[in-house]
Amino acid sequence: MNDQAAPATPTDSDDADTAFPRGFLNAEDAALGQRFLRDGYVIQPVDDNEALETIRAAVAAQAAQHLQVADPGPEDAFLNNIHERVSVADLNALRLDVYNTVNAAPWMHEAYFSLARRSLEALVGNELAMQRRVNLSVQLPNDDSSLLPVHADVWSGDSPFEIVVWLPLVDCHHTKSMYLLPPGPDRAVSGRLQEFASQSAEDLFQAIETDVEWIDIRFGQVLLFAQSLMHGNRINREPETRWSMNCRFKSLFSPYADKRLGEFFEPITIRPATRLGMDYKLPGGFE
Repeated sequence: MNDQAAPATPTDSDDADTAFPRGFLNAEDAALGQRFLRDGYVIQPVDDNEALETIRAAVAAQAAQHLQVADPGPEDAFLNNIHERVSVADLNALRLDVYNTVNAAPWMHEAYFSLARRSLEALVGNELAMQRRVNLSVQLPNDDSSLLPVHADVWSGDSPFEIVVWLPLVDCHHTKSMYLLPPGPDRAVSGRLQEFASQSAEDLFQAIETDVEWIDIRFGQVLLFAQSLMHGNRINREPETRWSMNCRFKSLFSPYADKRLGEFFEPITIRPATRLGMDYKLPGGFE
């Protein structure tokens, strides 16, 4: 058919490391993929605002119950200023209570997936596996006990085929957020990572500090990033508390590393043809 648009192809102005043919992807999905490959992440509006509000309401309600606060007021102010109600010593007990309660809710995983469903299907595929527990991070101002040193998840048993869906429950910026090393600098440092074998994670961060990108993201948006890139957080120097959640997703049939299907991951969007194929038994008599 002559009216079929031709696949997009790299041009001389494209970055040779990130340009790729569009193939049968629509223009919107191809553009999203190009941004993801170029930057190592995308920030998108959530797909399901009702699910977002339900998740934050559940988090705030459980935090209030744990702290025995009868009337916490608006959720945004309550969460941003939780450091006025909880000490660093008591923070992890609060976090674990909220984490366990929210993960036990039967609606939680589907609601979390619905926040970024369209982007996940464009970037990863439509037959997906999801991390079985959605992580929760709470970082008080000036608290050095909740730090995640520079790392890439693939260094500790994650598959390079995974991406992370990172959800802010409050507006996050600079040290109230997380940082990510973009693909170009990440490749350069990864090529000489052995130089840091006898040094600390702090030494590594000092080496990449000028190149890291701080993620500025508002409540109502969601971040999808490549966990094979170096990332982490620092002491929160902002006057408010960070609340965020994160969860890994991957194509159901892409390779796994140490974190396996049925243990760390669960299938969430198996298609009918796959179910038929998995259940099929070839009749006898064909030898």
